[in-house]
Amino acid sequence: MSDRPESVEHEPTRQELAELAGPVVVEFGASWCGICRGFAPQMKQLLARHPEMLHLKIEDGRGKRLGRSFQVKLWPTFVLMHDGEVVSRLVRPEPEEMQRALDELAGHTATNPAS
Repeated sequence: MSDRPESVEHEPTRQELAELAGPVVVEFGASWCGICRGFAPQMKQLLARHPEMLHLKIEDGRGKRLGRSFQVKLWPTFVLMHDGEVVSRLVRPEPEEMQRALDELAGHTATNPAS
């Protein structure tokens, strides 16, 4: 995988996310959100250390069920998953907090080589 986010054309279902293998970073936000846009360059740098991770950007907002299923109330919210299971959830994280979470997700992958 590359460090570029995979923008999602349609909102995936919770089941579709649960079927993804390996480490996945699901980012909920909005294209007009200043905090989301401000964090994007830092997120790109953080993910550059973890090219094995799939990064999905989900456009969230009123009437979007997927975000509500993850209790998203503020943007950006990041849900880190491994083999369909939620490993952690971060809301408006500081870069250092996000890096720790990504490193832990990478470590989870390393300790579970069957994935």
